[in-house]
Parts: sequence; structure tokens; C-alpha cells
Amino acid sequence: MEPYNIKISYGTKEVTLTILPTDQGYYKVIYFGGILGGVYFDGKDWDLVEQDKIAAGDLPLYEAGRIGERVEVELNDHVVDRIGWEISLYENDDLEAV
Repeated sequence: MEPYNIKISYGTKEVTLTILPTDQGYYKVIYFGGILGGVYFDGKDWDLVEQDKIAAGDLPLYEAGRIGERVEVELNDHVVDRIGWEISLYENDDLEAV
């Protein structure tokens, strides 16, 4: 599957994240060219992948604190659930289009 973008609300802002499906069964969450983290569905809930289990590949890990107009996103349970919801919507729409 190819990478795709999703948008989530984060506080009062809207944030665009790139989702990169992996062969290991989780999704890399990319933000401003770096890996913010990974999420997976355990059959019931969306959970965060432990940082040391994410294969970085060609991408660096996301560096917080850079100066700019971007929102500093933190992956907590609520954000992981929102990302998972958007992934589910995207993939269901993708399946229906086939």
C-alpha cells in the first residue's frame, strides 16, 4: 500500500500527517519529514508502537522544537485513537473504490 495523508484536529489546529503502512503490520506516522511514531490496531483498539520497534529506514525520527509555524504534536492515547480512526476511514474508502 502507498503512503497517504490524513488530517486530524489537534487542539484548535488541524494537522496533516502522512501515513506509511509497513509490512510489519503497523503504520508509520510521518510529520514534517520525520517519523513521529507508529500505530497499530490490536483487533479492538489503536495502540502506539514502541519507539525502538519502529524501523526508521530512510526517514529520520521527528525532532520536536524546531522553529516554525507547525504544531508540536505529541502522540498520546487520544491522538493515537484519532489517527487510527482516520486510517480506518481511509482504508475502508479505498476498499470500496475497488
